[in-house]
Amino acid sequence: MKKQLIFFCLLILLSFGQKALAGTYLETFEDKVTAFSLDNGLRFLVIERHQAPVASFVTFVDAGSVDEPRGNTGIAHIFEHLAFKGTPSIGTTDWEKEQKVLKEVDAAYNKWLRAKYIQRVDETKLSDLKARFEELQKEAGQYVVPNAFPKIIERHGGTDLNAATGKDFTMYFCSLPSNKVELWFSLESDRLMQPVFREFYTEKEVVLEERRMRVDSDPTGRMLEELQALAYLAHPYRGPTIGWTTDIMATTRSDLRRFYERQYRPQNLTVAVAGDVDPGQIQELARTYFGPMTKQEASPRIITREPEQRGEREFVHRGPNQPMYIEAYHTVRQLHEDSPALDILSDILTRGRTSRLYRVLVEDRGLAQQVQAFNGFPGDKYPSLFVLYAIPRKGVGLDKLTSALHRELDRIQEQGLTAEELDRAKTRLRADLVRGLKSNLGLARRLARAEAQEGGWRNVFTYLERLQKVDTKKVRQVLADYLVPENRTLGRMLHKSPQKGESR
Repeated sequence: MKKQLIFFCLLILLSFGQKALAGTYLETFEDKVTAFSLDNGLRFLVIERHQAPVASFVTFVDAGSVDEPRGNTGIAHIFEHLAFKGTPSIGTTDWEKEQKVLKEVDAAYNKWLRAKYIQRVDETKLSDLKARFEELQKEAGQYVVPNAFPKIIERHGGTDLNAATGKDFTMYFCSLPSNKVELWFSLESDRLMQPVFREFYTEKEVVLEERRMRVDSDPTGRMLEELQALAYLAHPYRGPTIGWTTDIMATTRSDLRRFYERQYRPQNLTVAVAGDVDPGQIQELARTYFGPMTKQEASPRIITREPEQRGEREFVHRGPNQPMYIEAYHTVRQLHEDSPALDILSDILTRGRTSRLYRVLVEDRGLAQQVQAFNGFPGDKYPSLFVLYAIPRKGVGLDKLTSALHRELDRIQEQGLTAEELDRAKTRLRADLVRGLKSNLGLARRLARAEAQEGGWRNVFTYLERLQKVDTKKVRQVLADYLVPENRTLGRMLHKSPQKGESR
């Protein structure tokens, strides 16, 4: 059934012009989407799809790692983890006793942290402080009911329970039978209004392990992290979403509480519900469960602007890893008029076996085993980066590979693109949109983000019109405007065999 749906959608895409298609989709959803706001500023989207008795729920928070205080990188991601740990009534055998011990745990941790990084006491004293902290943490754990929140969702037929933290957002989602709508409202409002940050220190260790796996032990992760840090001098996009190790260690429950109070305000929240639901019932439940959230002043937004880059920047990593090359160019945010042309350029360069760089670098000349381009890194809300990434074939030097890559970019600038290349890219990008909307969850996630950050949910479909306006001249223009050496930050991973006695 799913394959038939995708095939049908693709037929529609190929049958209509993009402007007509955008209008067709928008007209279809106009009758299916109900949007409303509560008095406290929290926004809701209800998307009716009555094909099956299920519904998906998305809570979109207009705050991510870009909104973190200095010294607390990673705190948005830590909060996401803690949101699944329950409330005063879920996940504990005795909240009053647990709460009392948690305060002692915090005091013991802060004492150890101060001694280690500020007072720099001797190892014996430090060990005693750490032991006291661990003893109290173990005591607090006696009151914890593990995974209580997820188990409630699963017990009532829920699926897809998860969350994601990005540069610009945090998102929580799950799917439930449509007769469990009120259960979701009860659970979600409870954890958003009464977070307790249970198992805080345990989850920080989980986050630290994620960092070790995704960055410290992953050469690609390390390259991307340094690329961001070097490409951005002022804007918070320069910091890692996972956080710096010392920031994660130093973050306290008090820091987390302050971040929550600053960013998890009703005006920063958008809830999307898609599936077999009644908009009237959703409005009633929204007022009942989320209405009590206190309206507050809007949280401050990023005002730092990245200064114009005045020359090429470069870094080099050496290690017992496969050589690789990465470069990035400062471009624009997603809502800028040039963004669709940059999306098309990235598609034409490396998507599929017929793409320009794949055909030249991988198939024709055998210089690369992998090449990839992507626009909108590391975020979409603020001016971001256009990235090119390549791994050479064995025996091929990075200089030879990068020279061939840049010659192909120059050839596009000099000779232009074909109408066929442009049409293929537009078709693939249109198909991407359709695939992202084929499920209740995909639909709720995409529309929630558009409603919160892109001027309204309708802009999901008007993006097709923006794509349609792009011609080959426009693609060449963005290539000439942005992909220039003085706007480039590049990195090289050079292979270095470990010396005798070094670990591989």
